[in-house]
Amino acid sequence: MEFPVSREIVPRFEYLAETGSTNDVLVAHAAGEDAADWPDLSTVVTDNQTRGRGRLGRTWLAPTGKSLAISVLLRPRVAGAPLPIDHFGWFPLLAGAAMTRAVRAVVEESLADAANDPGAEAPRHEVTLKWPNDVLIDGYKVSGILSELLPDARGLVIGAGLNVSLDEHDLPTLTSTSLLLVTGAAPDPDAVLARYLTELRHLSRAFVDAGGDPVRSGLLQAVTELCATIGGVVRVELPGGTDLVGTAIALDRSGRLIVEDQMNGELQAVAAGDVTHLRY
Repeated sequence: MEFPVSREIVPRFEYLAETGSTNDVLVAHAAGEDAADWPDLSTVVTDNQTRGRGRLGRTWLAPTGKSLAISVLLRPRVAGAPLPIDHFGWFPLLAGAAMTRAVRAVVEESLADAANDPGAEAPRHEVTLKWPNDVLIDGYKVSGILSELLPDARGLVIGAGLNVSLDEHDLPTLTSTSLLLVTGAAPDPDAVLARYLTELRHLSRAFVDAGGDPVRSGLLQAVTELCATIGGVVRVELPGGTDLVGTAIALDRSGRLIVEDQMNGELQAVAAGDVTHLRY
């Protein structure tokens, strides 16, 4: 694959015919002897990742040529100095928002095409972000994101997996979907990737230009508007094995999910955990 459009968006773009993990490759380069050759927004992509990882130690597997594994290097700097690490918690949410916007654009284009067909009933699809960084279409996962800090803590690698043209027999779980299954046609991988990289570049630059302030940069509002978790009843499997059930009411300035405990009405700020959207 050549990815001509995507290559124009970032300063360095590497496509690998096969690799174990794009995150591992990019972290090794960004922290290695040739680190200076890998600037901010350098990108590594493959459609054949053999040892992909997801959040909470899960694996991310897909048939060759039917999904994209995308890793992007971020070296955020403010006034010539690295952005303080206490702002880094926003980057997974930022990447999730970027992917949500990209997927939504692809789906909306397919809806517009269907609307132009007088013999077809226009479908309706909802593309949303599930906190902290899963992208859902009609409640089914189409993309997940895993962020990894560089060893010197002066940057991070954002890894994203996107189900592009998997059919129903390829799906890794019963709660997964793909762009093909939703739109009825396999989208151009370069076009989808270019949308994601464009959104990621825009959101990350705005955030860094605002000194890592999620309010002033508009990032808090953007994520809140995209996030289907907020306002819903959720179960959060917290680190340590305990569960929290309640209503997700907001995000705080650190990107944590604020949940009102249904047992006692107390507000809890969740920084990490596996979230399930509950329906009653």
